[in-house]
Amino acid sequence: MSAPALFAGLLDDAALFPPGEAPMARAVPAHRAHLAGPHAGHLGVFVVAASRLDELERVLAAEDGGGAPLELGVTVPDGPAALEAALERAGRIEGARVAAVELAAGPGADPRAAVVRAAAALARALPAGVAGYVEVPRGTDPRPLLEAVAEQGRRAKFRTGGTTSGAFPDEAELAAAVHAAVAGGTPFKCTAGLHNAVRRTDPGTGFEHHGFLNVLAATGAALRGASAPELAGVLAERDGAVLAAAARAEEARAAAIRTAFTGFGTCSVTEPLADLAALGLLPPPAPPGEAPG
Repeated sequence: MSAPALFAGLLDDAALFPPGEAPMARAVPAHRAHLAGPHAGHLGVFVVAASRLDELERVLAAEDGGGAPLELGVTVPDGPAALEAALERAGRIEGARVAAVELAAGPGADPRAAVVRAAAALARALPAGVAGYVEVPRGTDPRPLLEAVAEQGRRAKFRTGGTTSGAFPDEAELAAAVHAAVAGGTPFKCTAGLHNAVRRTDPGTGFEHHGFLNVLAATGAALRGASAPELAGVLAERDGAVLAAAARAEEARAAAIRTAFTGFGTCSVTEPLADLAALGLLPPPAPPGEAPG
């Protein structure tokens, strides 16, 4: 079954990462099962940290073989100095192919200089066809940082959550980042905290989670020339029906929106898809034993 263009390849499978933290031996076959199922078109890469590539190789070596290479998104949190070693290690894993690299800018008193170094390292090291993302530091004006990413032809990564309340940017902060990325023509992805389609307050932690439909809608609004404060209003929307209607209205512009917002990492693949089905944006899951129509 093909995925609607707005949601095609939207979900990078980050099952290994918090809060899910699935074991590698379970996460890899689960990803394979998703790729063999009716929602394969919604999946992006399998995200793995550079520090766990040895473990990934052992799990892949134990498979029966014969399947398509696993498309990897390798995260390199230790910055540019660790990039080449991570690429070399990933390149030696049979049954896998690096499709994307997510590189932390690394420490430094000057955030723009750190981003320049990271983007330049990706430009030097990545083979053609491999997407390179620089995780943009928070707490400063995103515009010069995104300009530096774009100058090297790379993409940006925005952190939208984590295991503490401070890891979640508020609407104004994320709106400023999305506005700057769209204005500067810098494609971006998001990571963490976007398990659900619609903005919500987690009842257990009290953390304010952004919704991925909110981010899609904000990206579309930015492409139409909306201001950053207007985008903050879109990111604050909590009515699923409003966001579902906005998604349907954007069908003709889906390619432009997804060129700007390339996807997000999620430790659950089924949760976002269930939300989309509940909002009427995807067919409901088929009953057990019944093939999807």
